[in-house]
Amino acid sequence: MAGMRRWKLALLVAAACTSAQGRPISSPDGPDAIAYGQAQGYPVPAPGTPSQALRQADYVGLHSRYDQFRALHEVPTSSAPSALESDDQALDVEYVFEGARHNLDSYLKRHPVTGLLIAQDETIVVERYQYGRNERDRFLSHSMAKTITGLLVGAAVDDGAIRSLMDTAATYVPELAGTAYGETTIKDLLSMASGVGFRETYQPDDDIAHLVAALMRPDGAGAVEALRQFNQRVAEPGTVFSYASADSEVLGLVVSRATKEPLATYFSRRLWAPLGAEAPAAWDEDAKGDAMGFCCVVARLRDWARLGLMLAHDGRWNGRQVVSRQWLTSATTASAVNASYGYQIWLSGGASPYYALRGVLGQFVLIDPVARLVLVQTAVNMRPVDGGAEAELLALWDALRQQQSLTADWRRR
Repeated sequence: MAGMRRWKLALLVAAACTSAQGRPISSPDGPDAIAYGQAQGYPVPAPGTPSQALRQADYVGLHSRYDQFRALHEVPTSSAPSALESDDQALDVEYVFEGARHNLDSYLKRHPVTGLLIAQDETIVVERYQYGRNERDRFLSHSMAKTITGLLVGAAVDDGAIRSLMDTAATYVPELAGTAYGETTIKDLLSMASGVGFRETYQPDDDIAHLVAALMRPDGAGAVEALRQFNQRVAEPGTVFSYASADSEVLGLVVSRATKEPLATYFSRRLWAPLGAEAPAAWDEDAKGDAMGFCCVVARLRDWARLGLMLAHDGRWNGRQVVSRQWLTSATTASAVNASYGYQIWLSGGASPYYALRGVLGQFVLIDPVARLVLVQTAVNMRPVDGGAEAELLALWDALRQQQSLTADWRRR
């Protein structure tokens, strides 16, 4: 019976290969394309447009041409991109969600995904774009950038620039001395357990809205002053998980001050260039020139995949150890306060664990370190956190992970 199921699944994969190609496929359409600005060419909103004034028609352009909306700090890469092959006989995947059977095509027809890429080892097996986007576009990360900041903390530890995770933030950012954040250890910031009051509900008047407004104003006083407004301790550090973008913003300052380099420059030198990214990334900065440690890296889908594949290969990629195994092990170990979170990275837990970079509106990099399988999605969901859309993506991902070993066996024959 098991052999018969494997044979049937092999036929399913073989049939899928006729309709899903590994080379990039771009569609001018997407779900609700008219509302997303198709007739206007998916416009980029005018620079300076406040978030509350953004229309649905602005979302595709904003999230794929963000460097036309804000001036960003470019993140150079190396002159020799690391190899990524494209497989013309790419896989598809069938999955069941809420009692109905779906595949990649039906998933894309129902969700406002701008880009979806699946890669295993060094091979891209699915690369799809909607709303006229393509492989040259650089897509906005939102909070996926937090994981980059966490990796850079690890690089700074490995380089000796950060001496101990038990050091407080003020050890490296003396301007925060005497504040709640200044008195918080780097370890507790990494685990989102600072204990500093910060309300991140994605409502118009929450704390993340105030932080973003303070950082993005052309006349803003910079990150330190923006962080000073959050100075109330509501829990003992290290005792309660509370997702707070301000924690990540502090970490970005710590790395920059400890390494004596702009965060984007250190990112280029320690991660992006060693990774062999095929194109420069870019990182948004405040008016004082500090990168936003919690947000707003833009990069091509293939380079987001390279980052995920590096993590899937125990930190090794492009012929070198980009992130130390010791740091990656620590970063992907559940914290004492949340079994689903490590050092600025989400963890699935369970018997077959995986890692995740996550950003609002549907941004994901999902990483299976056993199968060395990565799924990258960029999207323009109209709700910051859409539980139904996320649940369906994870159903697709679970089916893909179950299928991948059979697919690999079939493709080798």
